[in-house]
Amino acid sequence: MNGTERFLLIRPVVVYAWAWVIGYAAAVKLPLGQLNPERTFIAAAALLAALIVFRLPWRHAAYVIPLALTACCYYQWTDRLNVSELLPDNAAIDFNEGLPVQMRGRIASVVSIDGDKVSFVLNVSGILTEGEEAEWAVSEKVQITVRLLERDEVAMANAWGRGDDVMLSGELKLPSSARNFGGFDYRNYLRTQRIHTIVSIKGTEQVHVTGSKAMDWLAVLRMNDRIRSGLGETAGRLFPGEQGGYMKSLLIGLRVDMDPYEFQQFSRLGLTHLLAISGLHVAVFVAVILWIARAAGVTRETGLLIALWLIPFYVLLTGGSPSVIRAGLMAMLALYAARRQWLKDGLHLVCIVGWGMLVLNPYYLVDVGFQLSFLVTLGLIAAVPPVSSLLPFRSSMVNSTVAVTIVSQAVSFPLSVYYFNQFSLVSWIANMALVPLVSFVVTPLGSAALLAGELSIAVGKWLAWPVVKLNGITSWVVDLLDRFTLFHLIWPTPSLGWIAGWYGSAGLLLAALIRRGRAQKLLHANLLLDNPQGWRHKAAIPFYALLSALLLIYGYSPDRLERTGIVSFLDVGQGDAIWIHTPDDRNVLIDGGGTVTFRKKGEEWKERAEPFDVGNKLLVPLLKKRGVHRIDTLIITHLDADHIGGLQAVLEQIPVKQMVYNGTYKRGAGTAKLFQTALDKQIPLMSANRGDRLQLDGNTDIQFLYPAATSETEVIEESKQNNVSLVFMLKMNGFRFLMTGDMEKPEEEELLMLEREDETVPLAASKDAQLEDGDASKVDVLKVAHHGSKTSTTEEWLSLWKPSIAVISVGVSNIYRHPAAEVVDRIASHEAKLFRTDKNGEVQMRMKGDVLQVMTMLKEH
Repeated sequence: MNGTERFLLIRPVVVYAWAWVIGYAAAVKLPLGQLNPERTFIAAAALLAALIVFRLPWRHAAYVIPLALTACCYYQWTDRLNVSELLPDNAAIDFNEGLPVQMRGRIASVVSIDGDKVSFVLNVSGILTEGEEAEWAVSEKVQITVRLLERDEVAMANAWGRGDDVMLSGELKLPSSARNFGGFDYRNYLRTQRIHTIVSIKGTEQVHVTGSKAMDWLAVLRMNDRIRSGLGETAGRLFPGEQGGYMKSLLIGLRVDMDPYEFQQFSRLGLTHLLAISGLHVAVFVAVILWIARAAGVTRETGLLIALWLIPFYVLLTGGSPSVIRAGLMAMLALYAARRQWLKDGLHLVCIVGWGMLVLNPYYLVDVGFQLSFLVTLGLIAAVPPVSSLLPFRSSMVNSTVAVTIVSQAVSFPLSVYYFNQFSLVSWIANMALVPLVSFVVTPLGSAALLAGELSIAVGKWLAWPVVKLNGITSWVVDLLDRFTLFHLIWPTPSLGWIAGWYGSAGLLLAALIRRGRAQKLLHANLLLDNPQGWRHKAAIPFYALLSALLLIYGYSPDRLERTGIVSFLDVGQGDAIWIHTPDDRNVLIDGGGTVTFRKKGEEWKERAEPFDVGNKLLVPLLKKRGVHRIDTLIITHLDADHIGGLQAVLEQIPVKQMVYNGTYKRGAGTAKLFQTALDKQIPLMSANRGDRLQLDGNTDIQFLYPAATSETEVIEESKQNNVSLVFMLKMNGFRFLMTGDMEKPEEEELLMLEREDETVPLAASKDAQLEDGDASKVDVLKVAHHGSKTSTTEEWLSLWKPSIAVISVGVSNIYRHPAAEVVDRIASHEAKLFRTDKNGEVQMRMKGDVLQVMTMLKEH
């Protein structure tokens, strides 16, 4: 019997489960429609039959091939059936235009209320669209969003719940897809939830809800929602201030009330797994149940049975995420095996559970929670014992704690940088210090206080007192470690090949260490006279360690030797944000977008707990995905909200070396906070005027053209910022980009006059930039001012610069109706190729040598 067959006979479930995962992964990478699932399945079945009938000696290893093919077919077949009945061709409407509809169905999710926004999932049973006379039956999930118009509507929405029957009218739309390279694809995310459309509704008058008397699964979940909500209210009464939101997340998986900044701190330190109900929570829960049963004098078998039956209720109570479902199923199998006195195998259990979950829902494969949960669990089962045996500590408890931290960090690291693009070097310390405290002390005591609080708030507060003190220690440690910003590393999104290489090199390094450890133990026990390992075995550890180190260096900066310059006009909605990456690895950010909100007095109730922030939700994630470890120069053209709104998150999360602005100040809380953050972080602030120049690297420089220098030396307060926008020429690899902020006609005229009066070569063109036609003022790319408003981009302006390409940063269906049709026509008359972020998404320009390549995220329809 060869080694492969021996391994398969020992752990066939493990191998076959991974074969299934590989088949799914291949199906994800194959475009839908390229594979014929039926024919491929027949071929896989024929191959499997041949292996069984002919009993080939290598058949056990070869079983993985038909199994992987079967998995690939099953995923593609499932994916092919995942289509909308409302949009058979998935192209009936454009995502930014609505189709009036009337729907009826049942609420199938928790009803979430945040300020003036209500959202839930509707199981649709009937629909009537515009132009049709009769309703037609469907069976499909739709995401519903209701915008409340009056404060009284909040109480009405609070009465809605899962399982209610609903009749509603609204606008049917397609979810938005990713609009930037590497951006979050909301449409694809909802598709993995088998949701294809959304309905937007204004006001509760369009929603008619009636209770349902049906006793089904939705009724059970509705009852569970009420219990969770009640427990959340009790937690809020037991634990003061922000601790209430933290304990809701920790104990029952309700994260909506957790302070966003505190969650960011946990995320940066790699501690978010504490807030996601998972295996450790289930293990503590089972241990407490068994301890109570034993204290009550219950037999071992009965205690195991009680714990087994209580686990499903715990899974429901904590939200039923993929991680807690996995942990719950594993615990139930383990308890059943223990009760029947069967030999349990953790590796088999986790593979059986994972395989079963993937068969029931193939889309679990692309769920980050599922991936992290299973990979970390597999790593802990397989690697903790050997790693623990290699550690030098005398205490077995210390060895185990350190081994668990090392293994969990090493296993989760590639996925953390792939999905979140960050890793903290003090994460190891944070996990070793806080995981035992939170998991084995805070969680049990907090749960006891919560249960007692349901009976008596006074008793609950008495039990919660030590938890409050321990939470204070946790908060202090998290805040202290989070201050070590130099240890918070930003990682670009790695390739799947790099991830596979990391796991491979780490596994080989561990195997080499185990071999050496075993040989040394035998030598110490005098069971070996001499170390039998040759030079190859001795060189294995330094070789694999060096390989792992090289992978880390490359993964941290994969484009280190790339000499391509990039100018990227990001789609941040109705605003500006331009990212520049120079050939010598310098990063420049021009503006940061922002969301402009209009709130009247008395509308404070509309404020959301965590309103959309273009910096946190869009700009910072995009920069991190691209491996922007630092911003060498941050240029603020002017201080309007749609240009600086996203920069607060940038300053807080990405190191900035210097900040250049127009030398003015605009009153406002956002502006004050931004500049105060820059001062606190000791970021140099420099004002720029006409004639100033920034040399970014040997191939890139910036020449400022406007505003003209004044005699003022102090910062001037200026409420109207458009007329003091920074205007500058970016030159990279011989290509020239004119950046204009939100300048308007008077400023364009003033700059034109300054250019004509300049007796030397205009600042817009250096002497080595003379073009073949002799026109030194011609630019390659013009960033159109003020989002294409009719207040800018005059005929004279275009005649001077003669751009080959024009780019307008503008939001989809914006209330200002930008860009103006006359501006678009004017650009076209000058034969400039026009790109717009509302139609093209991100517009990215790459320069290598004397070639400029333009790529857009979306194709214009």
